[in-house]
Amino acid sequence: MYLPKKPSPYPVFQLKLPFVGEGRGNYQTQQPLLPGCPKIPPSLQLRPYQRQAINSWFANNGRGTLKMATGSGKTITALAIICELYKQIQLQVLLVICPYRHLVTQWARECEKFNLQPILAFENVRSWQSQLSTQLYNVRSGSQEFLTVITTNSTFITEGFQSQIKYLPEKTVIVGDEAHNLGSPKLEESLPRSVGLRLGLSATPERYFDAGGTQSVLNYFGAVLQPEFTLKDAIEQGALVHYLYYPILVELTEAESRAYAKLTQKIGRALLYREKENVAAPDWEEHEDLKPLLMQRARLIGAAENKLKALKQLMLPRRETTHTLFYCSEGSPELGQHSNLHQLKAVAKILGLELGYRIATYTAQTPLKTREVLRRQFESGELQGLVAIRCLDEGVDIPAIQTAVILASSGNPRQFIQRRGRVLRPHPGKERATIFDMIVLPPDLDRNTLEVERNLLKKELRRFVEFADLADNSGAARIKLLDLQARYGLMDL
Repeated sequence: MYLPKKPSPYPVFQLKLPFVGEGRGNYQTQQPLLPGCPKIPPSLQLRPYQRQAINSWFANNGRGTLKMATGSGKTITALAIICELYKQIQLQVLLVICPYRHLVTQWARECEKFNLQPILAFENVRSWQSQLSTQLYNVRSGSQEFLTVITTNSTFITEGFQSQIKYLPEKTVIVGDEAHNLGSPKLEESLPRSVGLRLGLSATPERYFDAGGTQSVLNYFGAVLQPEFTLKDAIEQGALVHYLYYPILVELTEAESRAYAKLTQKIGRALLYREKENVAAPDWEEHEDLKPLLMQRARLIGAAENKLKALKQLMLPRRETTHTLFYCSEGSPELGQHSNLHQLKAVAKILGLELGYRIATYTAQTPLKTREVLRRQFESGELQGLVAIRCLDEGVDIPAIQTAVILASSGNPRQFIQRRGRVLRPHPGKERATIFDMIVLPPDLDRNTLEVERNLLKKELRRFVEFADLADNSGAARIKLLDLQARYGLMDL
């Protein structure tokens, strides 16, 4: 637990553990009759790991980060905590901060199941600011029992929203959904220090290339609590479905290989310089001068041209399949692809025009109403597939996905975990998921550059191997990766 150096500026409440003993019955609490007050749905039965997580948060006196696999029920766990806080201390305000607009609407749907009537504070300030200020006044004056506010990261840091934070009562809890996003300096500085009850939610609290930001998140919300709930745990306990995993190895083109080798050489020179200057840190990925090179290299891999050929070959015999999600890269400016929609458009053309596959694109620019229409069409089978960039990485709940084709081979472990977990959400009639994962084979490199490449590849390959090991076809999946392991002397993974 992270303790403040100075006397606490926020109220500290004496919290009791909700669950004592090993019982597995329905979660019981007092059932308020007032509209908008937290109320456990009668049908809710928490899983043992959710009960343990709730106990851990209360034992840590209302602080902590829940590290739970994508699809394992973080939102439900958080709302069960809210109900218990309302029971114990008559909690007055729930403030939820989400990275994206579609997550606000998803949280709203879940909140309504718990008898809550949330204010959705995003987009047009006129649609929520007056309502928020009025209800905050009502809560503080005692004429309103409870207030739920759900907002986006971008709205949260605006002057309009920040001006309301000082009116939050003592009995407020702040929930950071996908809390790793709140580690950026501007967002972290905007988090209210006067609110003592804090809950961070994330399958991957660690920020990519940002140890300082990771520490800021944990300093604010509190340390990662036990039990951590991994992908393996989620599958074994039935929170996620089993899956088949098929790595597809893709070669770079000549032009891509040259660009790849140049970037790897630059990374190697930067590392050598730091070593000579005796400034190398234990985790060299944290060095600011290496981040741009590593990012460029990751984008180049993500946008590899031969992935399109592999996609067409894969989907030709699968034109009748449905409920398929295609994850695309954000593009490779190093090769002149200035638009991050480059690969998405190419994939949509191959699937829609050349193969006659019924698809739609799903990006950050897709309006919320359109997204909901697409989700329904996808679930019904009217659309066979969705072609997406990034915005389906975090929190989007489309459990009908049965197959995923991952063209974007990101080195970001958070993206890796999010994308695979997204496909494994349970759904009626869904016994098992199938994942096709395109993995770029690095080109032949000189001896000096080879050692740099080996170190770069080690972390990424470890994730592929781990995911292969958890698959129902683990033997076949691991054999596919053996050549790559042998080529770079990574057989110990």
